[in-house]
Amino acid sequence: MPDSLSPAAARRVLLAAQGFGSRPSTTGTRQLNLLLTRLRLLQLDSVNVYERSHYQPAFARLGAYDRGLLDRLTFARRSAYTEQWAHEAAIVPIEDWPLFAWRREAFRAKYDEWFRENAGIVDWLRAELAAQGPRTSGDVEHEENVRGGPWWGWSSTKRGLEMLFRSGDVAIAGRTRFQREYALAPTVLPPEVLDVRIAKADALRELVRRAAVALGIGTIADLADYYRLYIDDTKQAVRDLVDAGELRQVRVDGWKQDAYLHRDARIPRRIEAAALLSPFDPVVWDRDRALRMFGFHYRIELYTPAPKRVYGYYTLPVLVDEAIVGRVDLKSDRQRGALRVQSAWTEEGAPASAVERTALAVREAAGWQGLPDIEVVDRGDAARALASELGTSPVK
Repeated sequence: MPDSLSPAAARRVLLAAQGFGSRPSTTGTRQLNLLLTRLRLLQLDSVNVYERSHYQPAFARLGAYDRGLLDRLTFARRSAYTEQWAHEAAIVPIEDWPLFAWRREAFRAKYDEWFRENAGIVDWLRAELAAQGPRTSGDVEHEENVRGGPWWGWSSTKRGLEMLFRSGDVAIAGRTRFQREYALAPTVLPPEVLDVRIAKADALRELVRRAAVALGIGTIADLADYYRLYIDDTKQAVRDLVDAGELRQVRVDGWKQDAYLHRDARIPRRIEAAALLSPFDPVVWDRDRALRMFGFHYRIELYTPAPKRVYGYYTLPVLVDEAIVGRVDLKSDRQRGALRVQSAWTEEGAPASAVERTALAVREAAGWQGLPDIEVVDRGDAARALASELGTSPVK
């Protein structure tokens, strides 16, 4: 392995580590499990204007697949996966639960006063879950109304359940209509997970190792961001992994900080891909890294007032081979059976084939969503060209 890499080589390392470049002919349980083993997490987000975020990384890497299959893998009772505060709220392999014990314990210590002041509702929630089994927050509120409970209110019961989840007393048993089903941790997590005790330093080192495998290459900040770790903790873990021969310090031309290359990382000669990336895809969720690696300035505009949005409400970066060549703002209009491209843009320096490849990705997305029509709104510098490639006329 070289001691220095070009920016293009670093991008290929990242994309290969993230599973781009070799789509299977079909996608079933095995392929989804392999991808989840590679990524180690799927970030959850409630926005559903196009498609919920956790479904999108598999589509970007594997192509069209059955979302119900991913649901059965990740949300079913006794699943091999669970939810945890990892990067943000995320689906992670259940075997990783012990690696976050230090975070749960730190949360409990930080909010110890809240737990003491709210002991009544905390005890009542534990009793409800012990008696009733997995429940959504709405179920708990309903039970409280029916049974004439102490009536703390929806916000209090929801907050109580979330606090118990963050502290580890409660785990997520699954989801119903995307609502979490809360359960006492021992009722849904196996003893071999609950009984494991891992020292904080060992857990941090393992999380940094997993981040390095998932990214292939990264700076200290990149590796810390994958699981939202503190920089100082990450530095120590990186030193340990360098000493163990798992990571090697390298230079990437133009990067201000040194990078660390995992020993198993591949540097492919090229990456072939045409994919729409979720705003919460690991390739782009770190906006500073996206700018450094791809020259792509990205800010999601969900919470920006409509008149101030530059690109759109829910813009997805468009990855073509080794570059991010543009972005499209998508909306699945299920009542009308149409995938609506509400704006389309190209990045400066994008290749001539960018719009054609974007059209292929959009058409594939419409098919995956089961939407027979595609509408392109005449907004953005690529909208008219994209509409032409899709064989339609832009709409106002």
